[in-house]
Amino acid sequence: MTQPPISASLNSTPDEQPRHSWLERGLGVVTEVRAGEGLTAILLATALFLLLMAYYIIKPVREALILQHPAGAEYKSWLGAAIAVLLLVVVPAYAALADRLPRHRLVSVVTLFFGTHLVAFYLASKLGGVRESLSLSLVFFVWVGIFNMMLVAQLWAFANDVYDQEQGKRLFVIVGLGASVGAIAGGGVKALLSSVFDIFEMLLVSAAALVGVALITRAVHRRESERRRKSALALPQKPAAKIMLGPPKGAFQLVFRQRYLRLIAAFSLVFTFVNTNGEYMLGKLIKAAATEELEAGRLSSAGVRDYIDASYNTFFTWTNAASFALQLLVVSRLVQRAGIARAFFILPFIALLDGIAVAIVPALLVIFWGKIAENSVDYSLNNTLRQMLWLPTSSDMKYKAKQAIDTFFVRMGDVASGAWVVIGAAALGLGVRGFAITNTVLVVLWLWLAWEIVKANREVTAQSLSEPEAEVAS
Repeated sequence: MTQPPISASLNSTPDEQPRHSWLERGLGVVTEVRAGEGLTAILLATALFLLLMAYYIIKPVREALILQHPAGAEYKSWLGAAIAVLLLVVVPAYAALADRLPRHRLVSVVTLFFGTHLVAFYLASKLGGVRESLSLSLVFFVWVGIFNMMLVAQLWAFANDVYDQEQGKRLFVIVGLGASVGAIAGGGVKALLSSVFDIFEMLLVSAAALVGVALITRAVHRRESERRRKSALALPQKPAAKIMLGPPKGAFQLVFRQRYLRLIAAFSLVFTFVNTNGEYMLGKLIKAAATEELEAGRLSSAGVRDYIDASYNTFFTWTNAASFALQLLVVSRLVQRAGIARAFFILPFIALLDGIAVAIVPALLVIFWGKIAENSVDYSLNNTLRQMLWLPTSSDMKYKAKQAIDTFFVRMGDVASGAWVVIGAAALGLGVRGFAITNTVLVVLWLWLAWEIVKANREVTAQSLSEPEAEVAS
């Protein structure tokens, strides 16, 4: 029988165990929640809710600012490379800061640091000529790309720091639901306040949400520190287990030595290439629709940005709502009944149908709903399956190779798409139909990689079961 966590034994006897609160009983519908765990889980879910809400308020602003310029869709593709280069500087700087600050202070300081940037962007918009400038649009686009990656990763790292493995397996379901609901709420809040605030004033709403994230993480730290202090007084603690990673090997060395990892790396690159191409086509057609409205006299030049902003807000709202419904109601049942192997082919088949449909009818309505289908399945089913691919791998692969694949190879997919925009659009003059045909060809490659990954996954799983790795030593 699984023993209850130490915190459950505090100030109690075998005949007098802590009782579940009404909150914990309610959360039991989602997952197993033990006495004393409910409040922290809700606080972490609320922090992730506020962070994702802030991001999805900002994201349509980013799209509106960049796409108001004639070559806005092309700039979007090219700036992926700029973000990758900047991360080579920003990530080491963040790591150096992490060496100097306690984790709870690191989270709150970095979160508030990004919050001050939002205030700075708002103040910059008040300066003459800056509001419509290309420079502000480019800087803001790159900033949002870094903001999203760093703060979401940081908050999940904080949640990992709060929970042990056993708790995380149970309670991350609640924390993750906070992210899903926050993504939906961001679009709703944006739509609700758009009649009161302009797009730059919405940045202040996101800044206020980030203040809430910082305050919540400090509250969680105080609460859990007190619980751990009482646990240490109640029962002696065993030394923490040390994870043995074996002989030192570089992350890229691991990737290139293992065929299974090379396949996952190639899959990550091709999948991102296809997805980013789709985002480019969507941006081109939204911009074309706004231009058509302007030329027809149904839209003023000042209203182009608001039209683009509203279009993306609708797109993100539908995508996030569908993703949440799939994650909550479909994913676990689908994986259980169809299995990982069959479920792994669902997204590429949707992408294939989308590419063929846009190649035949390159219209906004077609790609708009096609990308909603693609992205919602990606954020729910595909994301879950991609994490499952790592279950049979060794510690070195999980801790090192996964970092290389999920950062460098994913970003290289964006860079490849940006390069293809330069070649295809600028040099070859390809339109939306040409990019849809490109995606169709890439999806065929994607399907082949999925087939090879499924076969390799069976082999790696069988090997891991027959030769279990001793990963943990006292």
